[in-house]
Amino acid sequence: MVRVFINGYGNIGRRLATAISKDKSIELIGVAKYSPDGETQNALDKGYNVFVPSEMNEGFQNKNFKISGTVEDAINQADIIIDASKEGKGFQNKNKYYSPLKKKAIFQGGEDRNGRFSVADIIHNSRVNYNETYEKEYVIQGSCNVTGMGRIIQPLLENYGESIKRYDVNLVRRWADLEDAKEIKDTIEWDRQPHHQDDVKDFIPSINLYVDSLKVPSRMMHLHQMAIRFKDKPPSKDKILEIFDKEYGVAVIDKAKGTADIRNKAIELKFEHGDTGMIHIHKEILKIQDDVVKISYSDDQTGMVIPENYMLIQSMVLKKSKSEALKQTEKIFNIKKKRKILEEEF
Repeated sequence: MVRVFINGYGNIGRRLATAISKDKSIELIGVAKYSPDGETQNALDKGYNVFVPSEMNEGFQNKNFKISGTVEDAINQADIIIDASKEGKGFQNKNKYYSPLKKKAIFQGGEDRNGRFSVADIIHNSRVNYNETYEKEYVIQGSCNVTGMGRIIQPLLENYGESIKRYDVNLVRRWADLEDAKEIKDTIEWDRQPHHQDDVKDFIPSINLYVDSLKVPSRMMHLHQMAIRFKDKPPSKDKILEIFDKEYGVAVIDKAKGTADIRNKAIELKFEHGDTGMIHIHKEILKIQDDVVKISYSDDQTGMVIPENYMLIQSMVLKKSKSEALKQTEKIFNIKKKRKILEEEF
């Protein structure tokens, strides 16, 4: 049995704990908490063991939380750690815990791939490089935006790679998640140097890609606007959509008026955590103009990377083939069923 510890219990950690708890072949050792708040009680109510930094143990006990031990205790028990801590904390955790204790670890997309704070030498995107993560000790799971771009770009490359000249992507990013308490500001902010461009080029190095990123006052998913410039006449709209007919984690819809329609429908339908776990191509605004195909798709910012993290357990620890891993992932996440429901609704 694989033993997994989730180091962090925020938006990512909560979702991972829910998913991993469904897999009887995985023992969830528990989750780490770094502040004695309501989410600590939430984790305990769900039956998770809670581990805290040794120096914070007294603070949790003073609030009568039943703690199972220190973070180091849990890491010692684990075969692999999913680091779901705050952005930038992964590097500290690697140096403090994972490397000294010789433990495998999965990091999230906010951590560095290059430079002095690098935590791993590979960014995972299951659509592109799943097999390359088998023997790795440390892997970064690409962010939701990077994961979404991989699901669109890789199928296009496989079908029309020699005919495509370049990709230009505008990432219209949500300001905060539904669960976040932080204020949404009435402004549009731009990212001077989006990491997404370099991240995608890390696992698709040959690509001619340009990415701009805007943050808008919304909590309801991201929207990507991708322009694919062809060397000559591009394929038809039907030919483009045909590529995505059987792509895992890609829905094709044509009746949603905005990202909130999809998120609210997922909540109404009681999808776990209100997540779809996929991207949604908006068929009605897919356009072809001269030598350019314009694809717009919404990206489930909170749910996208959860199946991807789960896939990494299948490769890094269990050494499962990609087809086996996808089959197991479908049992846990029901992505195909959700896609069918959404395509019928929209």
